[in-house]
Amino acid sequence: MANSSRAGAVRKLKKGPTIGTGGHGRKSLEGKGPTPKADERPYHKAFKSRQLADRSAAKRGAESPASRGRAGRNGPKGRATEEMVTGRNSVVEALRAGIPAKALYVAARIEMDERVRESLKLAADRGIPLMEAHKPELDRMTEDAVHQGLVLQIPPYEYQDAVDFAQETMTKWKKGYISNAPLFVALDGITDPRNLGAIIRSVSAFSGHAVVVPERRSVGVTASAWKTSAGAAVRVPVAKAPNLNRALAAFKDMGIFVLGLDGDGDVSLPGLTLAAEPICIVVGSEGKGLSRLVRENCDQIVSIPIDSAMESLNASMAVGISLYEISRQRSANV
Repeated sequence: MANSSRAGAVRKLKKGPTIGTGGHGRKSLEGKGPTPKADERPYHKAFKSRQLADRSAAKRGAESPASRGRAGRNGPKGRATEEMVTGRNSVVEALRAGIPAKALYVAARIEMDERVRESLKLAADRGIPLMEAHKPELDRMTEDAVHQGLVLQIPPYEYQDAVDFAQETMTKWKKGYISNAPLFVALDGITDPRNLGAIIRSVSAFSGHAVVVPERRSVGVTASAWKTSAGAAVRVPVAKAPNLNRALAAFKDMGIFVLGLDGDGDVSLPGLTLAAEPICIVVGSEGKGLSRLVRENCDQIVSIPIDSAMESLNASMAVGISLYEISRQRSANV
């Protein structure tokens, strides 16, 4: 050390890494890996919120709302999970409509108004469990939707199998257990839940037996569909077909006539001669209409006479008109 401070002295450095570094330079370049999520960092407020949610769920013996919020509306392999209806207006309307509900979550120290009071009363009258939750818990379970302190948990709808249900209905009809010939409505490419709800309502009004929806690229029974059906979804089952074309082919093998609704049909609705037979009406979306393969699987394409200035009818309206005419013809033939 004395030599190093002397004027003109030169410190000799050894080549290679300094003893004891252990390659720290290389490790510093590698970094510490991806940053953990907020709810996985003990010092973050999201971590405490998640702990609170997990403890609350543990007390109820149920899955934590935090994990439900992360899972979203679809579980493993696309299976539907619970739907969350959020907001005071939406919740009270859903309860008024009698939508099946699993639980009503209410924010702690919520500011009461008429909608909250009515929601609590309707839930209590129907025996729906009331759960108190803190705002972070409600934010997480609704994926930060505007909930206003009210969240209604809707269980997933239990769909019938389309082919099995059609076979059971045909068997009951042949044995005389039901008087009307089987009548189904199948949806091809319809994605608006309000259309589904209105169609369910029409099927119920005109003694139909079920609505059939494809498994993919199609609307399902949501809270919105329940509300639009005005309670008819309780009476009319919705059946699901993994492949709509295969289901329609199976219907035809059972003796069910498949009728597609389209503007340039082979038969005009008033001239329909198959009304008294087992029928499945197929309706497509207002814009695209029936898909090519579905159209090829139909026994007849039926059109509804309308003013030439009107391009097409809404799907639910077309179904309602067709079901009315079929019901009228069936009543006239009795």
